Amino acid sequence: MELREEKKMFRQAALRCLRSIPPGRARMEDRRLLTRLRSHLRKRRLRRVLLYLPLKMEVDVRPLIKELRRRGVEVYVPLMEGPSFRPVKYRLPLRKRRFGIYEPKNSRQYRPAKIDSAVVPIVGTDPTLRRIGFGKGFYDRFFEREKRQIEEIIFLQRRLCRASRVLTEAHDVRGDILIAGRPPCRGLEHKSRGENPSALG
Repeated sequence: MELREEKKMFRQAALRCLRSIPPGRARMEDRRLLTRLRSHLRKRRLRRVLLYLPLKMEVDVRPLIKELRRRGVEVYVPLMEGPSFRPVKYRLPLRKRRFGIYEPKNSRQYRPAKIDSAVVPIVGTDPTLRRIGFGKGFYDRFFEREKRQIEEIIFLQRRLCRASRVLTEAHDVRGDILIAGRPPCRGLEHKSRGENPSALG
């Protein structure tokens, strides 16, 4: 089986698993994961953070957005532009745009010169701790362009979906830290050779 096809099948299985989590369980898991994420972020001197506005199967980070803004931290979220996105300051009102993602109103705001922490939702990962997303490449293109301006990349996932063998490629963005719920999703692929991620929160 070709790598792209295997990656596609893994993505589909991971999405089925993530979408099958009951809403009540998802809220409970999100609270636990945000506690872990807060604990990590408190150790850093944060000025600017890149977060995201979640889809239903992604960890709901909106409570954290509110907390960080109250503390005076500049919070940025993605605004889709063509094949990539640019970070814009989180502000209301929000509007639903492509792929059902909510975004702040488009404006030519000040562009952050540096981001201390980028919190990124994932569909899955593999032994290299590279990101498997929805397959559109938005995050890959953004980080390829801006990686020198970002101090750390944190992957966040409601339930760990990890391939046992390498499915990603050099252009897929690599995380520094992975914070994911347990137990992991099972039955995502046939067992094969692999190793654990280099960093697991």
